[in-house]
Amino acid sequence: MVIDLNADLGEGFGIWRLGDDLALLDIVTSANVACGFHAGDPVTIRRTCAAAVDRGVAIGAQVSYRDLAHFGRREMDVEEEELCAEVLYQLAAVDGIARAMGGRVSYVKPHGALYNRICRDEAQAAAVIDAVADYDPSLPVLTLPGSVVHKVAAAEGVPTVSEAFADRAYTPRGALVPRREPGAVVHDAAAVAARARQMVVEGSVTAADGSSVPISARSICVHGDTPDAVRLAQGVRDELLAAGVVLQAFT
Repeated sequence: MVIDLNADLGEGFGIWRLGDDLALLDIVTSANVACGFHAGDPVTIRRTCAAAVDRGVAIGAQVSYRDLAHFGRREMDVEEEELCAEVLYQLAAVDGIARAMGGRVSYVKPHGALYNRICRDEAQAAAVIDAVADYDPSLPVLTLPGSVVHKVAAAEGVPTVSEAFADRAYTPRGALVPRREPGAVVHDAAAVAARARQMVVEGSVTAADGSSVPISARSICVHGDTPDAVRLAQGVRDELLAAGVVLQAFT
């Protein structure tokens, strides 16, 4: 069994710091680097990319709606050409900085509300995939199993990779429980680690109603902005290694 462990990083902005990026980079195999639209700034992006390169961690561009005020978690109706251009802008910016630091962007992961929207909205999914295809159609896009993104990307020859969330609650249909609902985020370290093991070893996740939902993923995500994110991520890593799972970036 081989799995990637990813986290959202570089989400500070100016004098504000969010999460412990350096500690998480010692745990994960892939880093979703904020591109400046929901969080992140040039200095933060540069430092995060440099630290990822030093540790051999894969760099992903975490593209988002232009929504600093709400951390990219507010769903927005953006005209398709505009959304495509904004995703392309973010991807090119982070890849340019990553290359200057001796690495490169090796995948794309939409953030927050954009991530959830393109799981079901074919038009917005097409705008994101068009941007990736324009920049580098070999870059895989990280998304949920069963997402409409898989179909849209396949039509344009862009690869996709499925992921699961160890620290998020699931609906019986395999979607993420909206953050506004109680229990949407799992904070208990033991529970998060056990969920990750279940996802990888058993190929399933226990939904919010107690039902078992089949899930197939090549990557497991632990959010970097979650309280005690480092402890949660370390617990997931330890649990997976104890189960005989090999941790390796999917790129």
